[in-house]
Amino acid sequence: MTSPALALVESPAQLLNVLEWALGDRRGADEGPVSVAVLLPQDEPTRRQLAAVSALARSAGLRVSAYEVRGRAAALAGCCALLAPRLAGARRLILGDPFSRLVQLLLPLSPAGELVLVDDGTATLELSELLLAGRPLVRWHRSGTGPASGAAGRTTRRLTPRQGHRLELFTAMGGPLALPPGTVASTNQYSWARGRFGPPTVVPLVDLAGCSLVETGLVTAARYVEGVAELARRRGVSRYLAHRREAPEKLRQLELAAQVEIVQPQLPLELAVLTEPIGGTVLSFPSTVLHTLPRILRDHPVEITACESIRSWLRPDAPAHASVFLRRVTGGAGAPAVSPTAAVRRPH
Repeated sequence: MTSPALALVESPAQLLNVLEWALGDRRGADEGPVSVAVLLPQDEPTRRQLAAVSALARSAGLRVSAYEVRGRAAALAGCCALLAPRLAGARRLILGDPFSRLVQLLLPLSPAGELVLVDDGTATLELSELLLAGRPLVRWHRSGTGPASGAAGRTTRRLTPRQGHRLELFTAMGGPLALPPGTVASTNQYSWARGRFGPPTVVPLVDLAGCSLVETGLVTAARYVEGVAELARRRGVSRYLAHRREAPEKLRQLELAAQVEIVQPQLPLELAVLTEPIGGTVLSFPSTVLHTLPRILRDHPVEITACESIRSWLRPDAPAHASVFLRRVTGGAGAPAVSPTAAVRRPH
């Protein structure tokens, strides 16, 4: 059965960005109903946030279905069988993470001539470079060899705009993005979220948004806890807003060492700042929220400050590109849509 649009998502932020693409203010909106296939991860915090955002999406009129795809080969085979007719019938395909090996496996099942990429965080910065260079879609901290490299190369070719194949990038990433000729770029201003939940409740506190660089192996837990504790003392941090992938033991160590309240948002931070009180100052390591929160909190008295000191915490054996990438994440943050009352401040 033919449908106007089908989205493949694997994280709460991706699903939120599909909601914004479908219902927010953007060029070419109101292009028909959107169905969403949620490819469920295994970790419970992400599943809980996905369930919460899925409920919001359903209440907003999107059709959302969840698929168990990990853990067993039979689950993946069953997912492919169930999704094959939906992929074959979609005129437009919306992808949350084209770097995902699962998405790269499913993509050949879709003949859609229109592809839309919504942000999967700062991965969009890498994505734009690789697409423009025609290189396989493999993230810098992963191996680009083996069977997966063939799928990554095919994905790059599939996403490259050409006659009969249209590509749209829907992004909140700041700074200039070089894109392949023919790509249509649309800006995510989080207008749906702001209209649905705002305005935010701003409280006189300093919040620190956590990150998962320990869990991805780029920073040791001991160095991270030590650095956060020092930062909390120096900047008067009251609350630590945990990333959904942070390990519980690390959070317990942070609570003791930094003497801060650990807050584990039940929604992506982009929604949590509109549904729960947010500090008048938000500190963040180089991450997606440096790009998204200034858009969401614009016209409100919140200062968002980048903490680049984490680059000195990287493990000695971390890839050389790690520090370069973290610097790039900070460099484009807040541009071009930042107001004086919701701005990113960078350290001198």
